[in-house]
Amino acid sequence: MNTRSIRFRLIGLYAGLLALVMLLFGAYTHTRLDHFLRTTLQGTLDHRAQQIVHDILPGIPKLGESYVGAEIEKRFAPAINDRFVRVTRRGGEVLYLSGVPNDGNFVPESVPPFAAETKQASTREQAVPGDSAMLIATLPGSVAGQDYVVEVGTSLAASNNVLRGLLVTLAVGLPVLTGLAIFGGYVLMKRAMKPVQDIIVSAQDITLHHLSRRLPVTDSGDEIAELSKVLNQMIARLDESFQHTSRFTADASHELRTPLTVIHCELESILRNRKLDVDLREALGSLLDEVVRLVRIVEGLFALSKLDTGEARSEPVRFDLAKLAETTAEQMCLLAEEKHIQLACKTSEQVEVEGDHSRLKQVIVNLLDNAIKYTPDGGKISLTVHAENGSAFLDVTDNGPGVSEAALPHLFKRFYRADEAHTREVEGAGLGLSIVHSICTAHGGAVSIRNTPPTGCQVTVQLPKAK
Repeated sequence: MNTRSIRFRLIGLYAGLLALVMLLFGAYTHTRLDHFLRTTLQGTLDHRAQQIVHDILPGIPKLGESYVGAEIEKRFAPAINDRFVRVTRRGGEVLYLSGVPNDGNFVPESVPPFAAETKQASTREQAVPGDSAMLIATLPGSVAGQDYVVEVGTSLAASNNVLRGLLVTLAVGLPVLTGLAIFGGYVLMKRAMKPVQDIIVSAQDITLHHLSRRLPVTDSGDEIAELSKVLNQMIARLDESFQHTSRFTADASHELRTPLTVIHCELESILRNRKLDVDLREALGSLLDEVVRLVRIVEGLFALSKLDTGEARSEPVRFDLAKLAETTAEQMCLLAEEKHIQLACKTSEQVEVEGDHSRLKQVIVNLLDNAIKYTPDGGKISLTVHAENGSAFLDVTDNGPGVSEAALPHLFKRFYRADEAHTREVEGAGLGLSIVHSICTAHGGAVSIRNTPPTGCQVTVQLPKAK
């Protein structure tokens, strides 16, 4: 997963906030439950101590001190109810002490007496052997001039067990709930980001030849829908600007063809005059070469503009690419023979494709012409056609000087020529490979070029094979 993506960061922020909220909720719940249990227990103990002081101790003058213990056992049964009760005279003599509780959490005799000399009610937490702590409510009372101290307590083991159970529940439940919440957040985030993913997929399909396509617009009315509308408006403006530029290039190229043709014919007519001075003839010959070069540039721009706007596309036909390669190679052999270059065509099988026959022939012509230009005298060029995995492949390989690695990514750009110092002597305007690339793209294919050590390079054209 991309840790820098907005989806990952939103889920991380959501998970962090959720974990913090649940942690704070768990701490609050534990604190409130602890406070509630202690407050409830303290209220019960205070009420029991008040009952002993106000209801039982006043009977001592009539019934004697032995009445106190019997009445406490009768009314409250401390041992059975896991309570601690101790009645002490102010001097420290124990008048009554409850028995060992049923739960066995404490031993009454081991509970230290309340040492403070006070006439105010109080509550203390007392550590005792065999248990973590006890909560003891102390209430002083006076009967017939005799001061007594009543202590009523209970073990905190039950409350602590409840709190520990809550901690275990929180420790196990909170991570599970957090994980489920994060998973749910991921699913919701994925659904929320689906329109963005659809926009990305659609945007990847919009190329120079498909500017008429538009991004999907949802009916949500949110920022994503607004973004899609704005991007579609931008694409529409780009399409309009591109169409305007392409039409201008096509119109300019078309208008330049006639005057250039006239100039070309006039120069040829002048050069037929044998009375011309030698220097003038050479100057006119050089001028004629530049006119020819300019005509090629105009023709290339005109072809590219038609390919860009789709005007050059015709109804696709089914034909044998291997056969087309063979016939085209035979026609190009004359150019190769002028430089004593061996041109070999290897097509062992029939490879059928669907497309514009003349445009794909132009691809082969441009590639072979380019290879002949840059292959030294006496070199070799091979043209092969084969099918693989539902695609047709056409390879043109030469043993020329090759291309620098820095120039390889730019060879299909318009007017780009690798190593100007080396290619200045070679005729061309840098549009041949651009035309090849445009034709292949228009046919749903691709073209690539690579060096073939020790010398030479290979251009590969990949086209969809006819079904």
